[in-house]
Amino acid sequence: MKRLFYLTVLALLSVSAMAQSNAPKIPFSYTNIVAHNGKLYFKNPKTGEEYPQKTVSPFEQIQNLAAIPQGTKDGVVFDFHNDLFNGTLYYGLFSSLPQKYAYPVYFKRAAPIREGRARVNLKELAGRYDIANWEKTGHMKLGYRVVNDKGVILYDGRINIRGKGPFTPDLTITQGPFVNELTSDGAVISFETNEACQPVVKVDGKSFTNPEEKGTHHEIQIKGLEPGKKYNYTVDYGDYSETYYFKTAPKEGSRTAFTFAYASDSRKSNGGGERDVYGVNAYVVKRMAVLAAKENAVFMQFTGDLINGYSSCLGQQKLEYANWKITAEPYWHYMPFVIAPGNHEAFLKIFDNGSHYGIAVDNFPFDKVSAEKVFADEFVNPQNGPSSEDGAYYDPNKKTTDFPPYKETAYYYIYDNIAMVALNANYWYTPNHRQIPISGGNVHAYIMDNQLKWLKNTLAKLQKDPNIDYVFVTIHTPAFPNAGHSGDDMWYHGNNKIRPWVAGKPVKKGIIERRDQFLNILVNENSKVLALLCGDEHNYTRMLINNNTPRYPKGYDKPEVKLKRSIWQITNGSAGAPYYGQEKLPWSSFVKEYTTQHALMLFDVHGKKVTLRVINPDTFEKIEQVDLTPNVH
Repeated sequence: MKRLFYLTVLALLSVSAMAQSNAPKIPFSYTNIVAHNGKLYFKNPKTGEEYPQKTVSPFEQIQNLAAIPQGTKDGVVFDFHNDLFNGTLYYGLFSSLPQKYAYPVYFKRAAPIREGRARVNLKELAGRYDIANWEKTGHMKLGYRVVNDKGVILYDGRINIRGKGPFTPDLTITQGPFVNELTSDGAVISFETNEACQPVVKVDGKSFTNPEEKGTHHEIQIKGLEPGKKYNYTVDYGDYSETYYFKTAPKEGSRTAFTFAYASDSRKSNGGGERDVYGVNAYVVKRMAVLAAKENAVFMQFTGDLINGYSSCLGQQKLEYANWKITAEPYWHYMPFVIAPGNHEAFLKIFDNGSHYGIAVDNFPFDKVSAEKVFADEFVNPQNGPSSEDGAYYDPNKKTTDFPPYKETAYYYIYDNIAMVALNANYWYTPNHRQIPISGGNVHAYIMDNQLKWLKNTLAKLQKDPNIDYVFVTIHTPAFPNAGHSGDDMWYHGNNKIRPWVAGKPVKKGIIERRDQFLNILVNENSKVLALLCGDEHNYTRMLINNNTPRYPKGYDKPEVKLKRSIWQITNGSAGAPYYGQEKLPWSSFVKEYTTQHALMLFDVHGKKVTLRVINPDTFEKIEQVDLTPNVH
C-alpha cells in the first residue's frame, strides 16, 4: 500500500513537471512570473492573486491577408480565412512597360469581400485594359489592396499569375528586393517569396546565391565589386526575374560629396486613407522616400516607431512590419533604408490583471519571440553590436540566458568619411515603469551597462580611425525631451529614481546618472561625434547641448558632468505619427528650431563640411538650412 502511494505521488509529480515544462522557461531576470499546468501567470506579490497570460489572435495577421489565392478558369479567388470578414478588394495590373518605381494601377471595378472571400475576374483585364501584356505572354503581376468594412486599409499585396484562362497563382516576391548593408565592395539583397525557392542574384556577370537558404526568406550577399560604382542586379526566381540597381559606397575616407536622409516615427495617424495602412502612416513614409530619392540620398537612417506595435500576436506584428517595408520598397530597391527600433516595436507577453494594458514584459523565450528577435528577423542590419546584457554585474545567473539578444538592434556602419552608430533605447523593455519593481524589466530610454560599454569602445575605435571625420549617434529617445516626452525619455520629470530592475533588485544608476554617462562618452571622450539623432517626439527640434545647457532638477544630489564642447541634438519624429506640441523645460532656450510639419532631414556632406537641410516632404517647403560644421556655432 505504501509503495502504491509513493508511485502515485511520483506519477503526479512527473505529470506536473511535464505540464510546467510546456510553458517557456522563465528568465531569472524577471520576478513574480510563474508556471502552472503549462501556462504562465503573473503573481501579485501583495495579494497572491495570479493573472493569466492574455492570448490574443486577431484576424489581421500576415498569414491571413497575404495568403496565396486560388486559380479559376476566369481569375482567382482570395480566401482570407475568416467567415466574419467583409470589405473590399481593389485590384489592378502592373504595367509591362519599364518603370523605375513600379506600382499597380487599380481597375475601375473592385471585388466585394463577403464572408472572407473575394472573387476577381481577370478576363475583364483584357483588351485595352491589358497593360501587363498577359494575353500575349500568359504572365501578369496583379496588385491588390485589402480594405475592411470600416474603410481601413489592411494590406497591399501582389501575386504573379500565369495562364490565359484557367489561371494559376505563381511564385512571387512579396516583399523586396531590398538593398542592405551597403559597403564599398558590395551589399546584401534581401526579399521574401510566397513559396520556398532557391533564387539567384546576378551582378556584373557573376551569380550569387545562399545555398543554406531554401525557404521563403532570402538574404544574399554580394561581394567583390568596385567602390563608388553603379551596378545593375537581377533577381532570378523560378520563371521570373526582376532588375534594379545600387551604387556601392566610396572607399572609406574618400571624402566625396554625398547626401543621406534621416527620420523616425511613422506609426499610424488620423486622417483616413493611407495615413493608417494597418499600423503605418504609409502616406508620409512614401512622401519621405520620394523626397530622399529625389535628393539622391545614398541611404536613409530611420530610428524607431515604424509601426503601432505593442502587440502580443506575432502575425499581427509581422503584418505591420510588412506594411512599412512594402511602402518604402520601390525606393529601397535602389538605396538602403537602415532601421533601428523604438518603443512601438515592443512585442510583449501580457498578463490580464483587469486593467486596459495589463502587466506587460518583453516577450520570451528571448531567442525566439523577444521584441529584439522579431525585429532582427524583419530587417537586415550590421551584426557588429553588443551581444546581450548577460554577463553584466546584475546578471542573476551566469549559466543561463536571462536577457534578449542585441543582434541587429544596435550596430554601426561607415559610409565614406562618416560613421553612424545606432543604439537600442528600448532593450528588454517593460512599458509601465511603475510596474518594473515587481516584474523586472528596463525603462524607456535607459541604456544598460553592456550596450553603454559597447558604445564607449566603438566610439573610441572610430575616434582613432583617420578615415572618419564625423560620427552620428542615433537613438530613438532624446537625452533632452522638448515636446511630448518630458515624463520619460532621459528625464522623467527629473526623477533619477527611475531605472531598470533585474531579478527583484534595482540597478545602481538612475536615468539621469545614466544620461550623464552617455553624454560624457559622446561629448568629452570623443571629439568626432557631431550630432545625436533622435525621434520619439513627433516634431522636428534642433537643440544645442553644451555646458551652459541647464540639465538637472532642483535638489539633484549626484555628481554633475561638465561638458567640454557642444554637440547637436536633432529630434525628427515627424514621419507621420500624431504631432506633439512644444513644452517648457529647463533647456528650452537652447532649442534653435521647432516645427510640427512633416520633415525629412537631409545631411549634405562635402568633405569636412556638413550642411543640414530640412524639407517638408508634402510641399517641398524648406523648413531650415544650417551649417553643422564644428566651430561654425
